[in-house]
Amino acid sequence: MTMTLAFDVYGTLIDTHGLVTELREFAGDRAGEFSRVWREKQLEYSFRRGLMHQYETFAVCTRQALDYTSASCNVFLTSQQKSLLLDRYAALPAFSDAASALDDLRVAGFRLFAFSNGTADAVETLFHNAGIREHFLDVLSVDDLCSFKPNPAVYSYFLRKSGATAGSAWLISSNPFDVIGAISAGMRAAWVKRSPDALFDPWGIEPTLTVAGLEELCGRLQASLSGE
Repeated sequence: MTMTLAFDVYGTLIDTHGLVTELREFAGDRAGEFSRVWREKQLEYSFRRGLMHQYETFAVCTRQALDYTSASCNVFLTSQQKSLLLDRYAALPAFSDAASALDDLRVAGFRLFAFSNGTADAVETLFHNAGIREHFLDVLSVDDLCSFKPNPAVYSYFLRKSGATAGSAWLISSNPFDVIGAISAGMRAAWVKRSPDALFDPWGIEPTLTVAGLEELCGRLQASLSGE
């Protein structure tokens, strides 16, 4: 059976803290904190909008989270500075292990899809800038459903669009909420635990497998599947 892999984008393939150096220009020593709050609010706003059925794109959540973070951290940015940061956010770098790991997986025969809260156009731009678009059969976005992960409907949507069954599909994500969402929807999921300090939510729903980085993924998936 050919396995289908649904790759989360932001935080898994693309480094959402890739602007810390640029943020030092505006936030100084608080750049790391600024980046963390921005990311947390971005996700929180997507969750809340999904629950309230008040959909706006992930880019809107990102912009509004930047407004919040600027006020929260007392880093007062001009409209021009915010626009500059948002433009740079649209060109965030890929993690250093992404390209080689994706190549290994594609050569090994896995079907690779991007599956993101971001719009397809935004992900296409990120991937082309990062030089990793060629590894994917398609880019699938929750935007088509006007909702966000971890709504169960978006995982069902991925399966329909990719032509996969839940039993033949894995989600690959560094975000615990995404891993739990996919497993709850019947898929298997690998948690990319990039930091030894990262915590997984204690819900009693565990990742199918955990890797410290994408470079481990191909071998670990093959070993897992060969044991079935």
